[in-house]
Amino acid sequence: MTPNEAISYIENYGWSTTRLGLDRTKALLAALGDPQKSLKIVHVAGSNGKGSTCAMLASIMREAGYKTGLYISPYIQEFGERIQIDGENIPGERLAEITERVKAIADAMEDHPSQFELVTAIALQYYKEENCDIVVLEVGMGGALDSTNAIDAPEVAVITNIGLEHTEYLGNTLEDIAATKGGIIKTGCHCVCYDSAPEVVSVIRGICEEKEVPLTISEYTRVEPVSCDLRGQVFRWDDTEYRLPLLGKHQLHNAAVVLETVESLRERGWSISEESVRSGLAKVTWPARFEVMSFDPVFVLDGGHNPQCAEALTDALRTYLPERKIVFLLGVLADKDYETILDMMMPFAEEFVCVTPLSGRALPGDELARIINERGGRAGHSDDIASGVLRAMELAEGYPDAAVVAFGSLYLAGAVRTEFRAAYRKYLRRRSIKAREALTAVERYDKSRRIALGIVTSPEFITADTVMLYKWTKGEVQLDILEEFRAEKRLVYPLCVSRTEMVAVEPGKGEDAWKEGAFGIREPVLEKDRIVPPEEIDLVICPCSGFDEDRNRLGMGGGFYDRYLPKCEKAAKIAVAFEAQKIPEVPTDEWDVPVEAVFTERARY
Repeated sequence: MTPNEAISYIENYGWSTTRLGLDRTKALLAALGDPQKSLKIVHVAGSNGKGSTCAMLASIMREAGYKTGLYISPYIQEFGERIQIDGENIPGERLAEITERVKAIADAMEDHPSQFELVTAIALQYYKEENCDIVVLEVGMGGALDSTNAIDAPEVAVITNIGLEHTEYLGNTLEDIAATKGGIIKTGCHCVCYDSAPEVVSVIRGICEEKEVPLTISEYTRVEPVSCDLRGQVFRWDDTEYRLPLLGKHQLHNAAVVLETVESLRERGWSISEESVRSGLAKVTWPARFEVMSFDPVFVLDGGHNPQCAEALTDALRTYLPERKIVFLLGVLADKDYETILDMMMPFAEEFVCVTPLSGRALPGDELARIINERGGRAGHSDDIASGVLRAMELAEGYPDAAVVAFGSLYLAGAVRTEFRAAYRKYLRRRSIKAREALTAVERYDKSRRIALGIVTSPEFITADTVMLYKWTKGEVQLDILEEFRAEKRLVYPLCVSRTEMVAVEPGKGEDAWKEGAFGIREPVLEKDRIVPPEEIDLVICPCSGFDEDRNRLGMGGGFYDRYLPKCEKAAKIAVAFEAQKIPEVPTDEWDVPVEAVFTERARY
C-alpha cells in the first residue's frame, strides 16, 4: 500500500457517516493490542476552541522536552496534519504501513468501523510505536460516544467552550451537549473546564463530583491583556507575561484553559518549567484561524464556517483591522447558514470575490456573488481559488489601507493555504514590475548608470575574469556600461535553449551574433564552441522583479536563473533592480538561490 492508496482508502471509506458508539473502536484497538493503554493522554472536548487548545498544549509539552503526539481534525492542507508528533506530520510510508494493518482487521469486522474510528486507531497505534511520552487527543464530535473515548482515564480531561452544535446527535440544550462532552471525564483523571455558561459548568461539576475527579474552572479574570497587533498578542496571567501568536480575544480564553491544564499536569507529576510554557505559547501555530498570511497587503485567512465563527471574526476585525476597508475572498458550503454569515460580514465589506470551495457540497461562486449583489453588496467571482486570491489582493490595492480576509469554509482555507504562496509571489512580481515601469526612460537610464558604476567598483566585479550579465528589455536595469569592459573581462550572456534550460554563451562579433529570443530578449546566437561551462563563470549578474532588505529576490517568472545558478558553484551571485522594486518581504521557496548582494541606484544590500 502506498501513502496515496492509504489516504484514498480512508477518505473514500464506505462507512464515512457519523456512527456514534465505542464498540467498533474498542474491537479494532483490541485486535491491535490495545495501543491506547500504554499512552498518557490529555483528552480535549468542546464545541469551539478545542483545536487551538490542543495546539497550545502540544507546543508547551514539546518545549518541556516530552515526545508529544497531537491528534486533530479536520486537516487543512494535508491528511497527515491529523496525526503529528513533535509538530511533524506522520510520514506517508508510516501511514501506509499502519493503515494496511488496520485495514486487514477492519475489513474483517462484521460491524465495520467508521472513517473517523479508522483514523483514531491508526493514530493511537502510531503514537504507541513511536513511544510518545504524552498525546494531546482532540475529540471528533461529542465526547461520551466519540471513538477517541475508547481510552482509559486520561491525565486531564479538558472541556473547552460549549455551544449548540450537532443537535441531531448531541441533544437540543446546552445541558444535554455538556453531558455528552463530559463523557470524557473518568475516575482517576483531573478535569479543566472553560468558564462557559452557568448551566454548562453545573453539568460538568456534577459529573466530576460523581466520579470524584478534581475540577478546575478556568478564570478568565486572571488574564490581563497587555497589547495586540497582527503579529500576536501579549497578556499577563497572574504576574507572568506571555506572548501568543494566535489572534482574537477568544484565544486568550483558550490560553486560560491551557494554563490551568498545565497546572493540573504539574500536580500529576509532569515537569513543565515556566520557560517551557512561555516558549510553547510563543511558538504555537494553528493554521487558518485568523492567520495572517501576509502584511503587504494584509491578507488574513480564517477557516470559520458558521455564525459562531463569524461572530468571532467580526470581533477580531474590530480589534485588529479597525476602520479598514475589507475585501472578502468568500467561499461557502450550500448546506451551511451562509445567509447569517453574510448578514454579519456585509457591514465590513467593500467588495467580495466569490469562489467555489473544493467540495461537492459547495455553493458555486457565481451563485454566491449573485446572492450578495441582490443584497446590495458588490461581488464578483473567480473561476478558481488561485485566481481568486490574486484578484482579491489586486482589488485591495485600489483602496487606501485595505485588507483581504478569506473566510467561509475549511475547504476554502486549505485551498487558499496551498495556492497562496505562488499567488502572492505573482502579485508582488506584478506590483514591482508596475513600479519599475512607472519610471520614465530618462530615469531608468540615469539610475541604470549609477547601478552599473556601483557594480564595476565592487570587489566581485574587480576580481572576476568571466562575468555573466544580460541584455536588458522591458524596463529592466540597463547594464550596457559594463560592456565597455569587454577588453578586460570575458562577458557571457544567457541563452534559453528550451522551456526549462539556460546556458551561458560568449557572443561573436557583429549584429549577426545576436537574435531575438523566445521571451523577446536579445540572446547570442548559439555556437557550440562558444558555450561557456558554468564552472568557468566568476560572477553572475541577474535581473529580478522585486527584492527585500534581506537580499531575497523575486525572479522574472521563468525560473531560468534559479535552475542555472546552482551550477555556478564558484561564482559570486548578485542581483540588480531599481529602488522602486523594493518590497517589505519576499516570500521565499526552497528552490530560490540566495545572492550575495542586490545593487540599486541608491544602495548595495
